[in-house]
Amino acid sequence: MKELELKYGCNPNQKPSRVFMENGELPFTVLCGKPGYINLLDALNGWQLVKELKAATGLPAATSFKHVSPAGAAVGLPLSDTLKKIYFVDDVELTPLANAYARARGADRMSSFGDFIALSDECDKATALLIKKEVSDGVIAPGYSDEALEILKAKKNGNYNIIKIDTDYSPAEIERKQVFGVTFEQGRNELDINDELLSNVVTANKTLSDEAKRDLKIALITLKYTQSNSVCYAKDGQAIGIGAGQQSRIHCTRLAGNKADNWWLRQSPQVLSLQFVDGIRRADRDNAIDVYISDEYMDVLADGAWEKIFKVKPEVFTREQKREWLDENTEVALGSDAFFPFGDNIERAHKSGVTVIAQPGGSIRDDNVIETCDKFGIAMAFTGIRLFHH
Repeated sequence: MKELELKYGCNPNQKPSRVFMENGELPFTVLCGKPGYINLLDALNGWQLVKELKAATGLPAATSFKHVSPAGAAVGLPLSDTLKKIYFVDDVELTPLANAYARARGADRMSSFGDFIALSDECDKATALLIKKEVSDGVIAPGYSDEALEILKAKKNGNYNIIKIDTDYSPAEIERKQVFGVTFEQGRNELDINDELLSNVVTANKTLSDEAKRDLKIALITLKYTQSNSVCYAKDGQAIGIGAGQQSRIHCTRLAGNKADNWWLRQSPQVLSLQFVDGIRRADRDNAIDVYISDEYMDVLADGAWEKIFKVKPEVFTREQKREWLDENTEVALGSDAFFPFGDNIERAHKSGVTVIAQPGGSIRDDNVIETCDKFGIAMAFTGIRLFHH
């Protein structure tokens, strides 16, 4: 197929809308559903991300995309009992690919609501069963087992978007897009994210473990397909906080850091012991957890609304208790798509357990940034490459 007509563009008033190839056939096949303009942007960006994660780590990969940026990205490492519980997969069978999707979806469940999924490998039954339970717009993968396809085709009353990507497809070296009737042209960003990019460690601490290198590569590959400015916190084979599309570097460091903090707080004894009322919807449960670990919970108590959410009134999770728990989070990796202009970014990253960093370098204040890293014993590599994506 050379062309696919779409219902509309980014918004309902933007008609007509289509995707097409100037030469050759479209590199994907729609097996079910009718994907929209934004769905396909998410699908094609997500596919590139997971393809590169698989190539860089040798592990199956998954990403959860929303509005042309990943809400989560991960590789298929086994889950601890705690992660299984906070991702709500402690009662199901998991394969490596299912582990990857559980991680990608579970890192930031609020942002992943209504996502478009990309999988590096053929979708198996276990992964399809996870997808079946979540609110999602669609999935792109190299293929689907018969059982997985049957499960997914039943989703959304048969209207779930299921796309099969041609793994042999290689795009042209030059890419183009139009803005305001003006055509922009550039070479594709084919930069390979590998260990060599992490070899220039400029801090006093020069130790990068294999696990740290893996997580730094996950962070950098995630950033390659995240709207800039952006930073990504990663740990244990997955992104745990992504700060996309911020005009200020410190704001995306704070945004992503807050998401990483929430990910860790959800693993605290206080959150794990929460007892929800029977029949609570998944989205309401996820929202309640976010409210509980925020200062907004005091308002919930004051309004008496807790009885609609919890079986037993939870004790307040004090700021002091949260800070004590956050201090236990360590070995977090941080990637940045451009240089850090000030040491305040490092100060904020340290509060979220960051011990290794990869960033391009090249700021006139590199000395201050390095000095701040040395103050906390953080190892930082200058990659020499920028990863802006727009």
